[in-house]
Amino acid sequence: MTIAQTRAAENSPPQKLSGLRKVLEQRIIGQKSLIWNMIICLLCDGHMLIEGMPGLAKTTAAKALAEGVEGDFHRIQFTPDLLPSDLIGTEIYVHEKSDFTFRKGPVFNNILLADEINRAPAKVQSALLEAMEEKQVTVGHTTYKLPELYMVLATQNPIEQEGTYNLPEAQLDRFLMHTIVDYPTAEEERKILDYDDNRRKAAPAATSANISVSSQAEVFAARREAAALHVDEKLKQYIVSLVTATREAEKYDTKLTGWIRHGASPRATLALLRAAKARAWMEGCDYVSPHHIHAVAPDILRHRIIPSFESEAENVSRSDIVAQLLDVVAIP
Repeated sequence: MTIAQTRAAENSPPQKLSGLRKVLEQRIIGQKSLIWNMIICLLCDGHMLIEGMPGLAKTTAAKALAEGVEGDFHRIQFTPDLLPSDLIGTEIYVHEKSDFTFRKGPVFNNILLADEINRAPAKVQSALLEAMEEKQVTVGHTTYKLPELYMVLATQNPIEQEGTYNLPEAQLDRFLMHTIVDYPTAEEERKILDYDDNRRKAAPAATSANISVSSQAEVFAARREAAALHVDEKLKQYIVSLVTATREAEKYDTKLTGWIRHGASPRATLALLRAAKARAWMEGCDYVSPHHIHAVAPDILRHRIIPSFESEAENVSRSDIVAQLLDVVAIP
């Protein structure tokens, strides 16, 4: 799928989950890829890593998503002194009962915004890892289930590296998508200015009256519909070929051989199939086409490929590697 085709598809609104889409488009000016990818992650029951400069509506997007699905939202600022108990909760002593009671932490909300996730130490990352993968939290000998609709939206600042910790590869692999948010265009920024000006003038009741939501039951039904979409066997093999090419690059292209140090895991194969189905469902299609795979591949594979020292020396980005991958692996 060409860049022009992808943008045209994104500008054509999803046919379903209209209430959720309306909330996101009301609150977020531009950032079409971010909106689409959030809905895809929601449909796939996956988590999302968002990378971008400060002030690009990452927090606003997470709040809007929670509003759009009538879900509970909590934002937690990750800092070097954060403790696992700050995230998952802790047991407190209740004098009246002469016993300990577990007080749930922010991880038990439907939508959790982990702001600047790479600033937290390893113990906090480990606590979040269980929640993301198993949808549960273990405290002592007791395991607590998280909500059925549960999604982590984590943010990273690409320019500030002082006081940060690199996310473990195992945790990066748990994020379904890694989306890069860029600056808005001049036209979009003017719309942001007008939106903020009008919002401040309007009464709170009038602002809330314009919010239309999708129920969580509607989201679960949409997940089943997207999962049921047909995928041709040749396209399944194509997805497998794309992922195995990251591990066996010498079979496809000499450039890739020098650029990739470690390839993607089988979790990337599963994520590609699920995300391509969700993308096709959003476009109102009854089956998955190659362009659906190409539309989601960069955000699925970008964070799962470890570049070599040669690629870094040549200033080749992970996005460049994925683009080359899509060029050299033949479409069936």
